[in-house]
Amino acid sequence: MSPTLELACELVRRPSVTPEDQGCQELIAERRAAIGFTVEPMPFGEVTNLWARRGSEGPLLCLAGHTDVVPAGPLDLWDSDPFDPVIRDGMLHGRGAADMKGSVAAMVTAVESFVAAHPDHPGSLAFLLTSDEEGPAVNGTAKVIERLQQRGEHIDYALVGEPSSREQLGDSIKNGRRGSLSGFLTIHGKQGHVAYPHLAKNPFHAAADALAALCAVVWDQGNAYFPPTSFQIANLNMGTGAENVIPGQLEAQFNLRFSTELDPETIKRRVRAILDQGDFDYELSWRLSGYPFLTTPGELVDAARSAIREVCGIETELSTSGGTSDGRFIAPTGAQVLELGPLNATIHQVDECVAVADLDQLHRIYGRMIERLLLPAA
Repeated sequence: MSPTLELACELVRRPSVTPEDQGCQELIAERRAAIGFTVEPMPFGEVTNLWARRGSEGPLLCLAGHTDVVPAGPLDLWDSDPFDPVIRDGMLHGRGAADMKGSVAAMVTAVESFVAAHPDHPGSLAFLLTSDEEGPAVNGTAKVIERLQQRGEHIDYALVGEPSSREQLGDSIKNGRRGSLSGFLTIHGKQGHVAYPHLAKNPFHAAADALAALCAVVWDQGNAYFPPTSFQIANLNMGTGAENVIPGQLEAQFNLRFSTELDPETIKRRVRAILDQGDFDYELSWRLSGYPFLTTPGELVDAARSAIREVCGIETELSTSGGTSDGRFIAPTGAQVLELGPLNATIHQVDECVAVADLDQLHRIYGRMIERLLLPAA
């Protein structure tokens, strides 16, 4: 069993469902301290965070990830205990194996190999780990970055170990993500008997045209890096449960995944302009989960492309698809941000798994990227 696989198994064994860490970061912190890192736990609220740095000069390469996992769900649907790592047919099974304890393990061992070979390396290495990526993401990476900015500590390159690959390790890397803006809409009507609609006001009937108009909007055309902005209604709630009562209120939740072609304030204005055309009273609040970010081809992207070509023998594809990640908190500081990790085919699913061979290859990819970014002419 390779050191990467051994560590991945140890991390999976710990049931660190958000916001729990279950000692994952303590284990990693001990290994960082042993090779010369200055270790700094940064807990906020119930969230466990770790900042560990080796070196004081630039450039600073940060390896970022999370130790928390989503709940396993019904245990009887799993072929094996989700928190008892099992290797079957060359695959490591367990919650977090792919998202993202396998990546974290590969990062840890890659840095250990690099430091052993280059104990006096130029530049600096850092780890940023949180136990609140899968949850609200309020007291995790965002708070650590805020603390670092307050003391003038700037990240040049951030390598995030999110599972970015689709069908083969390294076939896709995320050089950006769309922004995420959620709306919480309440339409006010008047409750009444279905046989006397003239004495009531059905909020769905009143707002149906406006909701349909929002669904039909072409928000933008996207650009060279991002697909067009999308609008989806996620929840629609109304009614008392009785078949003869016109509801007095409708609640709708919707989400827009938006590109760099739009900003939140423009979206809000356009949504309100449509709603204001309707004959109904409403309340609307918003939650911005993150702005879109984009790392254009440069040192970090080039390092990933070169390492993947060398280790996997393929050309990778740049992508901005998928949900949000903690990269959204790091990118606004001016850092180049890239996500590179194993296949995402089973993440958040029953029997989540990752190929054992991919973990060892990921170790090599991360190692080559570190060499290229920190060593002259590597």
